Amino acid sequence: RSCEGRNIRYRTCSNVDCPPEAGDFRAQQCSAHNDVKYQGQFYEWLPVSNDPDNPCSLKCQARGAALVVELAPKVLDGTRCYTESLDMCISGLCQIVGCDRQLGSTVKEDNCGVCNGDGSTCRLVRGQYKSQLSANKLDDTVVAIPYGSRQVRLVLKGPDHLYLETKTLQGVKSENSLSSTGSFLVDNSSIDFQKFPDKEILRISGPLTADFTIKIRYAGAADSSVQFIFYQPIIHRWRETDFFPCSASCGGGYQLTSAECFDLRSNRVVADQYCHYYPENIKPKPKLQECNLDPCPASDGYKQIMPYDLYHPLPRWESTPWTACSSSCGGGIQSRSVSCVEEDIQGHISPVEEWKCMYTPKMPVVQPCNIFDCPKWLAQEWSPCTVTCGQGLRYRVVLCIDHRGIHTGGCSPKTKPHIKEECLVPTPCYKPKEKLPVEAKLPWYKQAQELEEGAVVSEEPSFIPEAWSTCSVTCGVGSQVRLVKCQVLLSFSQSVADLPIDECEGPKPVSQRACYSGPCNGEATEYNPEETELLYGSLQQFDELYDWEYEGFTQCSESCGGGVQEAVVTCLNKQTREAADETLCVTSRRPPQLLKACSLDPCPPR
Repeated sequence: RSCEGRNIRYRTCSNVDCPPEAGDFRAQQCSAHNDVKYQGQFYEWLPVSNDPDNPCSLKCQARGAALVVELAPKVLDGTRCYTESLDMCISGLCQIVGCDRQLGSTVKEDNCGVCNGDGSTCRLVRGQYKSQLSANKLDDTVVAIPYGSRQVRLVLKGPDHLYLETKTLQGVKSENSLSSTGSFLVDNSSIDFQKFPDKEILRISGPLTADFTIKIRYAGAADSSVQFIFYQPIIHRWRETDFFPCSASCGGGYQLTSAECFDLRSNRVVADQYCHYYPENIKPKPKLQECNLDPCPASDGYKQIMPYDLYHPLPRWESTPWTACSSSCGGGIQSRSVSCVEEDIQGHISPVEEWKCMYTPKMPVVQPCNIFDCPKWLAQEWSPCTVTCGQGLRYRVVLCIDHRGIHTGGCSPKTKPHIKEECLVPTPCYKPKEKLPVEAKLPWYKQAQELEEGAVVSEEPSFIPEAWSTCSVTCGVGSQVRLVKCQVLLSFSQSVADLPIDECEGPKPVSQRACYSGPCNGEATEYNPEETELLYGSLQQFDELYDWEYEGFTQCSESCGGGVQEAVVTCLNKQTREAADETLCVTSRRPPQLLKACSLDPCPPR
C-alpha cells in the first residue's frame, strides 16, 4: 500500500510488419461473434473503425444491414485505435505510439517515410500537364511516379478522364480505369479517387508498391489540365567504401576511403552519374588515416623511428593572408588562396594533392567584409515659414551620418536633399483677393494605408495576397495593385511552394483597388457625394451590416479670410441608421479625409 503509481507496466512487442494475409485484428474480434446469436439471430459481423467517441470499444456492423452494436466494451490489447495511426488500445484506453513503435513516443515519420528522418532521402516533385488534342491520339501520359513514392496528389480539371498503368518490380503490368469514386487497392497500394462532373482528384498516401504511370483519356473537345505533387525517393545514394590498401608497406603511409553510387532497388553499384542526378545527394568526402607505421628494415637491422605524428605529421591546409576588401562600406568581398601542404622530417613544406587534406574541412577562400551601411544623408525637421501670411521660405539642416550615427563625410553630393523650399501660409496679406485663398500644402500629408490582416499559408492550397503598391497618383483618385499567389505549405520542411492559380479553390482576392491621395494643386476639395460613391463603391466587396458614412462637416477653422471644414466620418448600422462602435467597420474601407473651403469673406483691415 505504500507504493505509488500503477502496478502494471506495458511495452510493445512483435514490432515487425504483419504479412498481408494476416488480416485486420479488429475484424478478427468481430468475426469471433459470428457463431453467437444476437437477439435470437446469427449475423456476420464487420468492424466499425475510427469511432471518435470511443475508439477502444468493439463496435461491429451486421453485413448487409444498418445494425451497429457494441459487442465488447474493450477491444483486445494491442488493437489499433485508428486505421491510419500506430496508436493502440491498452485496457480500453488509447495510448500514443511513435513511428519507432514505442509506447509514449512522439517520434514521427518525415515526408520520405523515414522514422525521425530529416527529409533527405526523397525529393518533392510537382508540375502541371495540359492536354494536347490530336485527331489520331486518344490518350496521353501525364506523369510517371516511381516505386516507393509517397503523398501523391493529382487534380484533373476538364472533361477528360484519368486512368492508371502499373508495373511491379517483377515486371507484372496491370491497368485500372478509375471508373467510379471510392477507395481501393492497386498492386497493394491504397488509392482514394473522387470523380466530379468537371474535376477528378486522385490521392495515394504510399509508399507505392509498383511503378505507376498516370494517363489521361481524351473525352471532349475542351482542353484539360492536371496538377500533380508527390515525394519521390532518391533510389541512388552514395555509400562509403572501406579503406583502400596503404600507400606504403612500411615507414608510414596513408589510406583513404571513397564513395560509390548504390541503387537501392537493385542492390548493386552503378555509375556515379546516377547519384549526381540528384542535387540533394552530396558525395561524402574521403577519410584519410595513417597506416603501416612500423619502421622499414635497414642493412644494419631495424632503425628506431620516433612516433609518426611527431616527426611526420599529416598533411594540412595552409592559407595566404586575406586580400583588401572590395568595398569600403555596404558589404564587399575579400579572398585568399588555400592549399594542401605536407611537411617532411627536415621541416621542408611542399604542396600536395588536395585529397590528402580532405579528412578536415577546407578553409573558406572568400568572406564578406565591411558589411556596415555606407554614410547617408539625414534631413532634420523643417523650420517654421519665414512669413505669417502669403508665400515665404523654410529651411532645414541636412547632415551626412555614418552607421555609428556620427556626423561624417563620404555622402554623394548628387543625392543630398534640398535644404530650402517655398512655403505658403493660408492667411491673406492685408489686401483682400478676389479669388479663393490658396490652402497650405502639408508636406507630411499622406493617405494612411491600413495594414490588411495577412492570410496564413496552410497545407491546403490557398490564395495569399501581397502588400498593396503605393497609389498611382500623388493627389486625387488613383489605383493600387498587388500580387495574389496560390501557395501551399510543405508540412515537413515548413517551406512555402508556389502553385498554378487554378490549383486554389474559392474566390480570388482582388488585385486592384481605388485609392485617394488628398486634394490636388493645394486647392480645397468641395464635397461631392457622387464622386465619393463612385470611388468607394469599388472598395465595398461584401455587403457588411456596418459601414462608414460622411455625417456633415466640422466648424470652419477660421471666421474670415478663408478656412477649412473637414467631413465627419462615422460608423453606422445600415439597418437602424444608428451610430456604432468604430471597431465594427472595416478599417481599410474608411473614406479619405474630405476638406472644403469656408468663411471666404476677407477679414477686416488690421
